[in-house]
Amino acid sequence: MPGKIKNRDGLLSHGDVESRRVALDITEKVLRRLDSRERIKSIMRLDGDILTIGAKSWDLTKKKRIYLLGAGKACNHMAMAVDEILGDRLIRGLAIVKLSEAADSFRRTDVYVGGHPLPNQEGYRACLEMLKIVDQAGPGDLFIVLISGGSSALMSCPIEGISLDEEIAVTDVMLKSGADIFEINAIRRHISRLNGGMLAKRVEERGAELIGLGISDGIGSPATGDIGVPYAKYRGTPMGPDQTTLDEARRVIRDYGVADRLPKRVVEYLMRAGPERETPKAFPNNTYYLINTIPDSCIYAKEVSEAMGVPALILSSFLEGESREVGKVFASIAREIQAYANPLPAPCVILASGEATTAISDNSSIKGHGGPSQEETLAFAIAAGKTSGACLLSIDSEGTDGTTPAAGGLTDSRSLQAARAGGVDVYRALREHASHEALNRIGDTVLTGNTGTNLCDFNLMYVPKP
Repeated sequence: MPGKIKNRDGLLSHGDVESRRVALDITEKVLRRLDSRERIKSIMRLDGDILTIGAKSWDLTKKKRIYLLGAGKACNHMAMAVDEILGDRLIRGLAIVKLSEAADSFRRTDVYVGGHPLPNQEGYRACLEMLKIVDQAGPGDLFIVLISGGSSALMSCPIEGISLDEEIAVTDVMLKSGADIFEINAIRRHISRLNGGMLAKRVEERGAELIGLGISDGIGSPATGDIGVPYAKYRGTPMGPDQTTLDEARRVIRDYGVADRLPKRVVEYLMRAGPERETPKAFPNNTYYLINTIPDSCIYAKEVSEAMGVPALILSSFLEGESREVGKVFASIAREIQAYANPLPAPCVILASGEATTAISDNSSIKGHGGPSQEETLAFAIAAGKTSGACLLSIDSEGTDGTTPAAGGLTDSRSLQAARAGGVDVYRALREHASHEALNRIGDTVLTGNTGTNLCDFNLMYVPKP
């Protein structure tokens, strides 16, 4: 099987090589274990007319038509698994993905490349096609819905009276506001025909059955445990009950002072919408399976690290904040470890997952490309020079960080020196949000392509003995 980290050799060609090797070895094994294609195939099978998913089975002779609908950054791998298992039983599949790769293989599923982090026209066209499929369904039909992170942008279909361009503007403004993903979704879900449980509501209104398989990139979701057991507390996304409210959407607009930056029609709609416009809060008849959650990446990394003989500590699976500040904090922890053996003596691995963000108040400050994980590792490089051999790998676990094709970055105690030798001004790169260009020049971007999972940021710091 090809490695998940495509430029491993390049990353090991310079810097603190042995530290980098530990970080890459652990990350490779974690990404393999998180791949949703294999995880779905481990619990889902078709024996004659009986479809079994974990602890529950369905007699397909009692079903008229079976459809696959999906969206998300990991939907490629999720949809390939279901498409392969169901084969000709599947009437039609439709998946909206962020990236389509040559290795993707489908029999009955049409794939659309939507926009992320900003929605696009192709994703919108796919949503209109989904609405057609659902609206002609009826009792006896079965929808298998696959959702991973990114579906809010990829499955972008605004309500009547709001245009796609206005929804794109909403996403752009809110992503740069400093709001967290729950706050952003409180607004996006309440102007959507599909998000915030509206797809599931539409399926329910047609009398059809919905089976959902999801990857939760929501901070606070518990670790998965037995993924074959239906998950009763599933929330959010287009197929689950929505935990955000109209009142929260209004609060976010006020708290972040974005009323004058958001499209006027969106603000007017949200401020005036009555309770009949609220998103659905329960689907007692649906069956949901949770395939991956944010804590999984750190739990698996800790197991892998300790199996390699390296003690590991999970710092947090709730990591949030300004990305460059997170990078500085990691570097300060590395210094503490090497100086005073807190919270662990070196050598050790420190792990964290969550979702760092980058606030951009003025678009004119952007002179390049990047994403939170790349800004984090670039900021780490500045402070890591005060350590001996510490390295930080930070990736967006689905394989693309921000607006770039890189998953993230990997820097160490020698990266700042390498940048200066190559004429790279890392301070300027951070000011101008051009971390991708800076890391590329010193060979420190991490490339994976689609990983098959989507659990926000994965951060691994290795600290050797000084």
